[in-house]
Amino acid sequence: MSKISKFFKGGGSSASKGRGGPSPQEALARLRETEEMLSKKQEYLETRIERELAVARQHGTKNKRAALQALKRKKRYEKQLNQIDGTLSTIEFQREALENSHTNTEVLKNMGYAAQAMKKVHENMDLNKIDDLMQDITEQQDVAQEISEAISNRAVFGDEFDE
Repeated sequence: MSKISKFFKGGGSSASKGRGGPSPQEALARLRETEEMLSKKQEYLETRIERELAVARQHGTKNKRAALQALKRKKRYEKQLNQIDGTLSTIEFQREALENSHTNTEVLKNMGYAAQAMKKVHENMDLNKIDDLMQDITEQQDVAQEISEAISNRAVFGDEFDE
């Protein structure tokens, strides 16, 4: 198998073969590496553009052919720079989408974990027992309120007469 077909078929990474694809961390790392590489190429092209512009200025009216060649190279470098800008935007968008997907996956896993914990906590609870307990609590609160009212009313001795 040729190196090119291995590259496009994903034959490079043995870690991703067994699981059916790279992990989110692996993919993020590769995207970041690609971003760094393209950023370096961007810087290189910017310096080349400046250099060609300087060459064009230097030759100016003295050597129009050399000045035009420098401007053509500058234009070619600018075109490459615009392509790299577009590629970087695409990679950045993909990286952000992957990060968000990974975050959503982790949140979902943790929510499932919390749901299992809640099931375990509620496992020993019976709604009928809870309802009975709440009724008992309400009854006891009513009794406590009646006792409190009875104690707080003034006892009037001898003020009321039965005729």
